[in-house]
Amino acid sequence: MNFVFDIDGTICFDGKTIDSSIIRALEEIKAAGHEVIFASARPIRDLLPVLPQAFQQEKLVGGNGAYTSNGGKIDVIHFQDSLLTKLQTLVEDNQITYLADSDWDYAFTGEKTHPIYKNINQATAKNRELRSLDKLCKLVLFQPSLQIIDELSTMPVNITCYKGENAIDISPVGINKVRGLHALQVKDFIAFGNDSNDQCLFESAMYSVCIGGHEVKQYASASIEKENVPAMISEVLRAYKAQEIQSVYI
Repeated sequence: MNFVFDIDGTICFDGKTIDSSIIRALEEIKAAGHEVIFASARPIRDLLPVLPQAFQQEKLVGGNGAYTSNGGKIDVIHFQDSLLTKLQTLVEDNQITYLADSDWDYAFTGEKTHPIYKNINQATAKNRELRSLDKLCKLVLFQPSLQIIDELSTMPVNITCYKGENAIDISPVGINKVRGLHALQVKDFIAFGNDSNDQCLFESAMYSVCIGGHEVKQYASASIEKENVPAMISEVLRAYKAQEIQSVYI
């Protein structure tokens, strides 16, 4: 079975590390012969530094589905050129602060105290001018007005709102974490997540667990607090082995 994990707020709670107790639970899954897959809003660039070395060559979904990686080979879905020009113009004309991600480099104009900026892998990527990024696959807008959101809703894009960060995440139309899994030939899976961009995982999973109290938990099979993550991973694994996955509670 494929076990799919979001990163931030699901198994990583400081933006930088995964607790050793959770890593042991992930290793338990691999030792049982199952596959561990990570599916994050982060680009692959920012996903890799969080993962233990042993998991960096596993199947990865980044940018809410815009990036996939398998054995270290990264594939990327970009905005079409005509749409990219519209997005660039929208950002510049309205002086919106943003994080724009290309295949590897990025453009950032927001506050450097923002958690998203702190999570950028600046050791290997450059902060460039927006127009110098030839290809763009992900755009985060900080504190967008309702007028901006309304204008974006007329474009062929996916919009994910992060209420806690007062930001929106924009991806090419049709892109989400499940689409990324399908690109990796992953169909059946068990999912762990915590935010609105995990709704598609919860709706498509054989079984799903929401960490924390986000309203997206209504789409999950179960919800828990972050302190229970290692135990829940082990319990879901045990229940799957026993073919009683529908009766998992903790």
